[in-house]
Amino acid sequence: MIAPSILSADFARLGEEIHAVAGAGETRADWIHVDVMDAHFVPNLTLGLPVVQSLLKVTDVPIDCHLMIENPDKWAIGYAEAGAYNVTVHVEAANDPVMLAKNLRAAGAKAGLSLKPGTPIEAHLDTLKHYDTLLIMSVEPGFGGQSFIADVLEKVRTARRLVDTGHLKLVVEIDGGINADTIEQAAEAGVDCFVAGSAVYGAHDPGKAIAALREQAARVRGAH
Repeated sequence: MIAPSILSADFARLGEEIHAVAGAGETRADWIHVDVMDAHFVPNLTLGLPVVQSLLKVTDVPIDCHLMIENPDKWAIGYAEAGAYNVTVHVEAANDPVMLAKNLRAAGAKAGLSLKPGTPIEAHLDTLKHYDTLLIMSVEPGFGGQSFIADVLEKVRTARRLVDTGHLKLVVEIDGGINADTIEQAAEAGVDCFVAGSAVYGAHDPGKAIAALREQAARVRGAH
């Protein structure tokens, strides 16, 4: 699965930028990844619920909201109620991640839990049993265009093993520095869903870029 990140899109033309990845077949995004930053949990400020509500009106591609915000226990539910397909919160920011997962699901969304590069997965395995998506950050959250941190692939391998043996039931997603040079190592480690920003929106044809990334990942996963 490929989830283009609109953090790398042209904010003045968001509707058009989403249509550019909502084509048919291999060129169509599986999810559209929306980075919500509050300038508190991370140093950057991006967009919030009103923009997400607007995006939901212009596309039928599932919206994948990644909330890099403080107090997600209070704010995350609004994104689920608005119609986001998947709402991901940070384990480092949530007060009661298990209750939050239940509330997100009750509001109609899939529940996602994100780990920063330095956060170990082992401490959160029981919590992850309540989640539908695990978003492993392969850069420090807060800015687009950073370099891929390969060390996080150990976390991916752990998650993949637990999913394959039935201990966890979730989609393994990765975000940060994913492009033609890094997607194959991430696929080999066991990622299901790849968030790609500039690799898609920096390309001349975003749809073709999605198809090329998908083909690269599928080739590696197919070999295993």
